[in-house]
Amino acid sequence: MTEKRSEQDLIQAIAQLTARLDQLTQVFGHLFPSVVPDTAVLDTAIAFRWEKTEALLQSAGFIPLHQPQLIEFDALCNVDKQQLKIRQNTEQFVKGFFANNVLLTGARGTGKSSLVKACLKEFHALGLRVIEVEKKFLNDLPRIVAAINNRPEKFIIFCDDLSFEEGDTSYAGLKTVLDGSIAGPSSNVLIYATSNRKHLMVEKNRDNLEYHQSPDGEIHPGDSIEEKVSLADRFGLQITFYGFNQQEYLNLIHVWLSRFGWSDEDIKAQEKLALQWATQKGNRSGRVAMQFAKQVAGQRMIEQEQGH
Repeated sequence: MTEKRSEQDLIQAIAQLTARLDQLTQVFGHLFPSVVPDTAVLDTAIAFRWEKTEALLQSAGFIPLHQPQLIEFDALCNVDKQQLKIRQNTEQFVKGFFANNVLLTGARGTGKSSLVKACLKEFHALGLRVIEVEKKFLNDLPRIVAAINNRPEKFIIFCDDLSFEEGDTSYAGLKTVLDGSIAGPSSNVLIYATSNRKHLMVEKNRDNLEYHQSPDGEIHPGDSIEEKVSLADRFGLQITFYGFNQQEYLNLIHVWLSRFGWSDEDIKAQEKLALQWATQKGNRSGRVAMQFAKQVAGQRMIEQEQGH
């Protein structure tokens, strides 16, 4: 009798606990709703940014960018080989053919992110869309991919200027989307990422100490190096960018100032100042050339205005 009573008490206690859990689920469901990203907004633009409110509700969604920065491929100089690779890969993608995730690494200011913007300019009429995701939101990537998986457009998820310090695990979502999920890759999504680091992660001297040699003489890398290399290896296409020499830099100055309506003679007269500008910046790159061109062109416009 006592044993039967104990069993009934246990069943009743479980039922009460279950009911209480249901009540708590309903309460917290109102406080912390499971926000499903609104994909209808993806009909309103060709470029988007993933935003997430770091608050109690943790709301997240796609923010349309109605005036994205679009660049012509022809406007990019000194990166012909890199341009050919990314342009061809993107064309394969938008036409429904096989294509790869892309990692663009190398010298800063040499056109890595500009090439992604050029892809959007070139192929948005064929259904290409770009979603920019900041590093701090990388763990949302599986959620983003799931939300857009059945959309008719082709999406490039753009992750700019990525690098991961020691102990940083924010790349977990990126690894999952790049081949690490049992769900398999989505046919309408690619990841295009840029980084100044070849392997995306900080490398330390002690990593090399982890190399070990087997009895038969075979050399094996340590776990730290394996982890660093494996992330970059998940990108099927890796494109490297290099710093510009002096003449390439001056050629860019010529291109930019020509667009602003300057004559060849006027541009030639600015070369010394352009080199000094690069020396002060500590870098010869497309970005530095553009900044110099805007500076001197703006100054001339002011002078012309005051002269009138």
